[in-house]
Amino acid sequence: MHLSGIAMAVSITAAATALAACGTSQAPSSSSDMSQTAAEAAPTSTAPTAPAPAAAQFGAGCAAVPSDGPGSFSGMAVDPVATAASHNPVLSTLVTAVKKANLGNTLNSAQGITVFAPANAAFDKIPPATLGKVLADNATLTKILTYHVVGQKITPADLAAGDFKTLEGASLKTSGNGQDFTVNGVSHVICGNVQTANATVYIVDSVLMPPAATPAG
Repeated sequence: MHLSGIAMAVSITAAATALAACGTSQAPSSSSDMSQTAAEAAPTSTAPTAPAPAAAQFGAGCAAVPSDGPGSFSGMAVDPVATAASHNPVLSTLVTAVKKANLGNTLNSAQGITVFAPANAAFDKIPPATLGKVLADNATLTKILTYHVVGQKITPADLAAGDFKTLEGASLKTSGNGQDFTVNGVSHVICGNVQTANATVYIVDSVLMPPAATPAG
């Protein structure tokens, strides 16, 4: 009887030891699994990518653009193109023509366009009597003004050998390199790559005339 009790006690002790050992061996595995799960669930952080800076304006005519205020490059960038041009004293004659042709809303609402904008000096090249007739003829004026607008964004690189269809319907051609570009071989870009909220503007030194729209002298 006494020996039987001792044997039973030994068996119970051995079983308890085995259970403890089993529990100990499983713990590291459980801890490792929890660590791996937590690592997988943790969000990964990615540093924000800064937008690429826009290419700078170029050309000797840029010096005439105000350095600050709504008519400056930074001021024009936040307004749609017709509104932006109205703040720039270099483009006051063009703005008058746009208003007479009732094209302000059309230009402001268009997206992703390019405007070849004649500076005031460009209109000075047209005889006053001829300019007066054009400004008084809405059909001809609209035809001329829409010939200065292309329905896509044009970069300076695109100007090197470009052929673009205008909103008027006819095409215009650009050529040049570096910072020296001409439109239709006669009108020079004097201030290029001016950004507005909806357009890229190239200020030019001559008014562009579409086919069959050249006013009589």
